[in-house]
Amino acid sequence: MVSFSRNKLRGLAGVAAVAAFAALALPNAQATPDATAATPVLPQPAATPNQVVGTPPAGDGLTTKSSTTNVVRYNRLYQTPAITPSKCKEVNVSLRTQAGVAAYATQLWTCMYAAWAVPLKAAGAAYKIKPKLSVHSGTKIATGCGTLSNTTGYYCSASNGVIYIPAAQIINTWNQNPTYARAWLTQMVAHEYGHHVQFLTGILGASWARQNAFSTNAARLEESRRRELQASCLGAAYIGANKRYYPMSGGLLTQFNYLVSHMGDQPGGVRDHGSTKNHAFWSTSGFNAKHTYTVAGNCNTFNSSSTYVA
Repeated sequence: MVSFSRNKLRGLAGVAAVAAFAALALPNAQATPDATAATPVLPQPAATPNQVVGTPPAGDGLTTKSSTTNVVRYNRLYQTPAITPSKCKEVNVSLRTQAGVAAYATQLWTCMYAAWAVPLKAAGAAYKIKPKLSVHSGTKIATGCGTLSNTTGYYCSASNGVIYIPAAQIINTWNQNPTYARAWLTQMVAHEYGHHVQFLTGILGASWARQNAFSTNAARLEESRRRELQASCLGAAYIGANKRYYPMSGGLLTQFNYLVSHMGDQPGGVRDHGSTKNHAFWSTSGFNAKHTYTVAGNCNTFNSSSTYVA
């Protein structure tokens, strides 16, 4: 199954809508701004109907024939070995152009594909399926999940997965704070790739089926929050696994921590991505090592109490 993902300051969006992240800078590309540099306000995504498109490609042991609750709560993904560090370093490019954004995002996308191969294979998923990457400059983009009407990041599961990255938002942010822009783009790609992991393991489709089956709006919103918070956690898990090589330290880590603790559902907004407190909790859970290893098992939002996905 498939869906959109939109990067949101209010909480990394998952599957259908995904959230975006922002953090401090790495030691290249442009001088890291000092601590007093303005932190841009991330744009709020427009309301876009969530959609699920297609079914995940068959893997050796995909458990999609189980009940939807078993698929999301007891998925083999949670028992898989450590995420393999990709050992990828940050690309030394300016993000003031679409070409620069594309080069930066492409490196991350390629590295995430390599890093997720081991746990996805162990989960019985079709680990060789790589999502497509589209770095665009438009405000209305035609996709297999419909027309994107805003400029935030998305994941669409059509055609075995496509990640959409809005170059204009990154460029505008770079002009205000280059470090923040690099951190945001890093987390944006990671979050969207987290939705792809959900798709390949059957979690994405099963979660949407559960959401559609609930009779109350409150229950449907909670299911959305579980899915989105997990995508943020999985994205952060890759970043944590590769933190020695990127490197995720110093200013970049400071910005990352600031970002994940300020993303989530905003006052007066739809409660579909999780509170800023819970977004910080799950992102930190994914990023931090467990017994010296970063594992997807840290991200089982579907087996947590409602308090942790509020």
